Amino acid sequence: MARLPFASLSAADQQRARGLRAMKAVALGALLCMAIVFVIAFILEQDVPTWGYLRAAAEGGMVGALADWFAVTALFRHPLGIPIPHTAIIPRRKDEIGRTLGEFVETNFLEAEVVRQKLDSTAIARTAGTWLQDPEHAEKVAAEASTMAVGVLTALSDDEVQELISDLAHEHLLSPAWGPSIGGWLARVVDADAHRGAVDLGVDSIARWLEANRESFDGLVSRRLPSWVPSVAMRLVDDTVYHEATKFVAAVQRDPDHPARRALDGYLGRLAENLQHDGETIARLESAKSTVFDSPRLRTLAADAWNTAKAGLLRSLEDEQSGLRRRITAALRDLGERLATDAALQARVDGRIADAAVFLVGRYRHDIASIITDTVERWDADETSQKIELMVGRDLQYIRLNGTIVGALAGLAIFTVAHALLG
Repeated sequence: MARLPFASLSAADQQRARGLRAMKAVALGALLCMAIVFVIAFILEQDVPTWGYLRAAAEGGMVGALADWFAVTALFRHPLGIPIPHTAIIPRRKDEIGRTLGEFVETNFLEAEVVRQKLDSTAIARTAGTWLQDPEHAEKVAAEASTMAVGVLTALSDDEVQELISDLAHEHLLSPAWGPSIGGWLARVVDADAHRGAVDLGVDSIARWLEANRESFDGLVSRRLPSWVPSVAMRLVDDTVYHEATKFVAAVQRDPDHPARRALDGYLGRLAENLQHDGETIARLESAKSTVFDSPRLRTLAADAWNTAKAGLLRSLEDEQSGLRRRITAALRDLGERLATDAALQARVDGRIADAAVFLVGRYRHDIASIITDTVERWDADETSQKIELMVGRDLQYIRLNGTIVGALAGLAIFTVAHALLG
C-alpha cells in the first residue's frame, strides 16, 4: 500500500503520526515482554512448577496481543502484506463506507424533527441580536457586506446592465401607451382641484417675469406700426400693452374664479378626456414619446443612469465615513437591539428560520447527504486509509495493549482453573 511521505503531511497529521508510532512501539513492547516472560517461564517451570502460572499468563498475553494486532491492522491493510480475505477493510470498502455514512447522516441527522427540535432549543434571534448590538460587530458586518457589494458591482458587465435597463425601460415604460394613463391621472387631478397650486405658481412666475422684464415690451407692437406714426404714440402703445398684460395677470392672481382660470380648467378637462379616448391625441403623444425616447437616446439614458448610480454606490460603499455606510451600521445596530429585546420578534424570526431549515432539509436531505458519499468516492483508497488511521490509529493501539493484558489475565485464569480441577 502506497503511503504519503511524512513531510507531505500537515502539521496536525505529523503530530498524529508521531503519537501513532509511539503507541505502536508501546503495544509491540508489551508483546515482546510477554514473549520474553514466556520463554523464561517455559524453561524454568520444569524445575519450579509455579512458573507455569506465569507461562500461561504470558502465553495468553501473546495470543491476545497478536489477535488484536491482526484485527487492528486488518482495518487498514493486509497483515504482513498477505491478501487474507476480509482484511484491508477500509481501502477495499471505501465507497460502501461512504454510502453508509451518508445514509446514517441522512437518516439520523437530516430529519425534520431533529432539526426543528435543535433550532427550537437555540435562541438564534436573541443571540444574533445581542452580537449585532455591539458597535464593533455591526461595523464589521457592514464592512463585509459593503465589500461583497463592491465585488458584485465591479464584476457586473456595464454593457449587459445598461442593455437590461434599456430593455426593462422599453418594455415597462415605453411600450405601453402613455395617453390613457396620463389622461386618467390628469382627470383625477382636475376633479380634485389639485392643479390649482400649479396654476397659481405659473401665474405668479409670469407676474414676476413681467415685473423684471419691462424692456422686453419696447417695440413689441410699435415696430409693426407704419413709420409715419409719431414715436410718442409708439411708446404709448408699448406702455399700454405692458400695463394691460400686468393688469390681466394681477386680475388672474386675485380672482380664483377668473375666466382665464375657468378656460384653463376646461382645457385641462378636454385634454384629459382626449388623452384617454381620442385616437389622434393619443397617437400624437406616442409620436412625441418615440421621438424623445428613441433607441439611441434610451440607451444613452440607461448608460448615464447606470454609470452614475454605480459610481455613487462604489464611492459610498468604499468610504467608511460615508452616509450610506453609517446608515447601514445604524440599521444593523437597531436590528440587533430589536432582536435582543423584542420577544415577539424573536419568536417570529426563530420560527421562520426553523420552517426554512425544515423545508430545505426535507427537500434536499438526500442531496446534502450525497456530498459525503460523492466526496468519499473521489478519495484515493490508500490515502483515505492512511488519514483515517492517523485520526483513530493511536486509540486503536490501546486495543492491542488491552488485548495483551486481558489475554494474560485470561490465560492465567484458565490455567489456574484447569490446574485446580484437573491437577
